[in-house]
Amino acid sequence: MNPTFSLGRSSLQVPRLGVGVMTWGDAKGLARFHPAKIAYGGAEGLAEEKRAFEASLIAGVKLFDTAAMYSGGASERRLGELARGQEALIASKFPGGFSFRAEALPKELETSLARLGRGSIDLYQHHFPSDRVDIPRLMNLLADAVEAGKVKAVGVSNYSAEQMRIAHAALAKRGIPLASNQVEYSLLHRQPETNGVLDACRELGITLIAYSPLAMGALTGKYSATKKASGLRRLLPGFNKKAMEAVQPVVGLLREIGERYGKTPSQVALRWLIENDTVLPIPGAKNSKQATDNAGALTFRLTPAEVDALSQATRAWKG
Repeated sequence: MNPTFSLGRSSLQVPRLGVGVMTWGDAKGLARFHPAKIAYGGAEGLAEEKRAFEASLIAGVKLFDTAAMYSGGASERRLGELARGQEALIASKFPGGFSFRAEALPKELETSLARLGRGSIDLYQHHFPSDRVDIPRLMNLLADAVEAGKVKAVGVSNYSAEQMRIAHAALAKRGIPLASNQVEYSLLHRQPETNGVLDACRELGITLIAYSPLAMGALTGKYSATKKASGLRRLLPGFNKKAMEAVQPVVGLLREIGERYGKTPSQVALRWLIENDTVLPIPGAKNSKQATDNAGALTFRLTPAEVDALSQATRAWKG
């Protein structure tokens, strides 16, 4: 039950689930204080990262998502080391800092390729739109990189429906599809359904890559109004007492459905996303157990009634 599918209308074949490696790598200097590492804590040591990587590959989950910005480049570097000689697909994002103009794309790409130790990147994504970056100009430079064999598929991240359309049209003039848009999407963050992004993805044949598919852990069942999350998460609005009390009926439904299949709330929450053919979730994995648990979402199916029950139970999170 682990088929591959085309990422958008590109030729890149990917599994229905990926791995987010935002917290991987041995960060140095100020990069140690990357918000993600503070919020989640880093991966549990280099050996455990290797085990998480290997467990994912064994389960057929061979798409790993990183970014130049994660841990000051340490995430790319670590993933490159682990993927050397392995049949792994690497998705990365640029730029490496907040000060960026389209003209800097070729240099950003070469820097990421060097850190990854690869001649090409399977999926290269613009991390976040900016008023200072001309989207058609940037897409043309990405098309150049595809034609040069340095990038296999082009994606964007955190783009609105309108920005996606601009990027898609610019690439289409070069005969290249916009493969994906990576945005936050989960049962507790359903805005892509109401802001036009999911509809635009369906219309244009673009895969929605869902980051934070477990709502930063709120859907795992590990936390409650009395059992606080670790790190910065405990200070976020989604983890205050009122928010966690509101989430408990959802976790209860995930647990109830999961018991029918011998699956965890996390696996059911991921499966709800996977049942949508347009969506590819990329949960993080700090250790091999999490990697194996995430992959378990590929080993069962939800019924349409179960998908609908979860959708109805989380209507309040569409806003």
